[in-house]
Amino acid sequence: MNAAGGTLIRTARCQSFREHKGRLQAAYNLIKNGIDALIVCGGDGTLTGADTLRSEWPGLLKELVQTGKLTEEEVAPHTYLTIVGIVCSIDNDMALTDITIGAVTSLHRICEAVDSISSTAFSHSRAFVIEVMGRHCGWLALMAAISSGADYVFIPERPPEAGKWKEEMLDAIEQQREAGKRNTIIIVAEGAIDDSLEPIKADDIRKLLVEAKIDTRVTTLGHIQRGGRPCAYDRNLATLQGVEAVEAVLRATPDTPSPMISVRENKFVCEPLMKAVKLTHQVAEAIAEKNFRRAMELRDPEFSAGYEAYLSTTFMKNKAPSQANHSLKIGIIHIGAPAGGMNAATRAAVRVAINHGHKPIAIYNGFSGLLNENVHELRWLDVDDWASKGGSELGTTKVEADSLELIACQLQKQGINALLLIGGFEAYSSLIKLSKARDKYPAFCIPMVCIPATISNNVPGTEFSLGSDTSLNAIVDGCDVIKQSASASRRRVFVVEVHGGNCGYLAVMAGLAVGATNIYAPEYGLSLKILQEDVNHLVRRFGADKKRTSSGRLILRNESVSSTYTTDVIANIMQTEGQGLYDSRTSILGHIQQGGSPSPMDRIRAKTFAVKCVHFLEKHAHFSDPSEKTKLPEVYTKDPESAAVIGITGAKIVCTPVSELELETEFDKRKSKKAWWLNVKPLVELLSKWVEGVFVIHLTEIEEERSWYFPNYDHDKLSNSQFYM
Repeated sequence: MNAAGGTLIRTARCQSFREHKGRLQAAYNLIKNGIDALIVCGGDGTLTGADTLRSEWPGLLKELVQTGKLTEEEVAPHTYLTIVGIVCSIDNDMALTDITIGAVTSLHRICEAVDSISSTAFSHSRAFVIEVMGRHCGWLALMAAISSGADYVFIPERPPEAGKWKEEMLDAIEQQREAGKRNTIIIVAEGAIDDSLEPIKADDIRKLLVEAKIDTRVTTLGHIQRGGRPCAYDRNLATLQGVEAVEAVLRATPDTPSPMISVRENKFVCEPLMKAVKLTHQVAEAIAEKNFRRAMELRDPEFSAGYEAYLSTTFMKNKAPSQANHSLKIGIIHIGAPAGGMNAATRAAVRVAINHGHKPIAIYNGFSGLLNENVHELRWLDVDDWASKGGSELGTTKVEADSLELIACQLQKQGINALLLIGGFEAYSSLIKLSKARDKYPAFCIPMVCIPATISNNVPGTEFSLGSDTSLNAIVDGCDVIKQSASASRRRVFVVEVHGGNCGYLAVMAGLAVGATNIYAPEYGLSLKILQEDVNHLVRRFGADKKRTSSGRLILRNESVSSTYTTDVIANIMQTEGQGLYDSRTSILGHIQQGGSPSPMDRIRAKTFAVKCVHFLEKHAHFSDPSEKTKLPEVYTKDPESAAVIGITGAKIVCTPVSELELETEFDKRKSKKAWWLNVKPLVELLSKWVEGVFVIHLTEIEEERSWYFPNYDHDKLSNSQFYM
């Protein structure tokens, strides 16, 4: 069921529920089925209707008794109705929550379509105007523009100036074409308007471009944005919000307002449902009143930041550096294994650097490329199509910074006075080495920052590395196919081996997303006792299944969990001890886990990281006073804060000095000592180990340690729970 799109219990827009008679019938049906609590999944209309039913509940019960449809005895156990809302909306348009279920999956569908259309656009030197959903909310359009590197975007919250936008758009596109760009992608939200509230339609844009002698087509994506298998992010978001909703039901009282499960600043919180609905409606009202500033304020704070980041990486300003920033030569180097988002981050960094008057210098093939003087200044259009490209366009190796004297010599020779490292643990370790050698080599006394990019998600200083979401989706896609094969064979268990080194992040989060029976990761250990417990569970589970209805099952094993219990050994144990009830197979996903095109989430994070990294380098670039006689380089800093790792920490994106991060690093295991996702595994077991209504795992153990799936989790204070983003 994790892999199924849409809704298996069906959905409908029920007109009769808008009337009193329909709600009376609904109350009757609920009482007859012994239901007095509803977890309602939907948008603002659905949630408003549910809250209306709750407010009318006492009156509806009284009417049902008075009309003789129900007796006093039947309604007595159900004196109040509990409503808990879970927001499911591809538009991501609900106030008081940063993300809604379905939005990221819809973004996946859009990006897949735009990436495909871009090939045709390039081949024919065409322009494509792509309409996406979003009547009053431009989140899908904006994030799709950021993810795909679109050339122009129209959203309701930031309408262009009436009478000017046509000329401005044509000038921007003409400038791009004159610079050598062969294709044009314009994304328009279905509710796009200008600042006089006149609609901006895709066909109107097409006509303008055709008049400008640009071959143009229109594509309306329509309902493909709602379909398809859910992405890994939405599967885990929906699962965790479902658990939160049950907890909210158990805490509810007749006096508390109906809660809505929200994600605010990477944490779950309960917000008053009707307050969220009211604020959501205020966005449309603010737009209708031409109060566009207010409309932007009502959106997620990252919405405005994302819009500004989009502008800074899309339109070339040819801006000279300010006197405060001067001009930097920013070296950009990829280190470690390829990871989704490396190229997107490089693209954003190059374009922001150019717009700020700096020179972005590509260092090809890691530090070995630097020593061989394989460097080149990147231009605006050199990186134009890198947003959607997987792998590493600069080339990357797993070789850390050695030969420090030669590296220092080449940095000085190339005039590089700021350094952006993009990569995994090797990039992090290299940054530590360079910063520690500053006393010996002045060439390293420059601002340096590392963007974590590794599928293993094992770099200290961030909860999420670039590439980890792309890899999760690759694993989930593979496991869906494997599970289909296992289910077709009815009684089969697959032991699936995934990457991660000594970090179990991929195994744990992929296990939650695909509904794995269990997860074997280094952080939890693996023993014969654990294997025996899982064999016993599988025997009971397959034994309880009805004939011809048994589904296949998955066990995810991290590649480094045990040198004794290898993937083949585990599968053989499962097969031998299965008592003939099932057989077992193995599958090693290998390098497909690095993914092809990066996921939208990794593309967005890449752009956010890169923009902030350029600002970081500018902030810490201390230029020498040319009037003073000194032997120091033009840029010189030994400030420990000028060598840092950028990352997501809680609700913020921060740059943490590597000198601080060393204390939280397990260098022998090449990972951080912190792992927010460790408590997810018991939830995976709880969801999978259920036989005929009886939990197979020890619930007393879960009760004793109530933080099953979040660090700092407090069931009595939902606002303290930590969400994964």
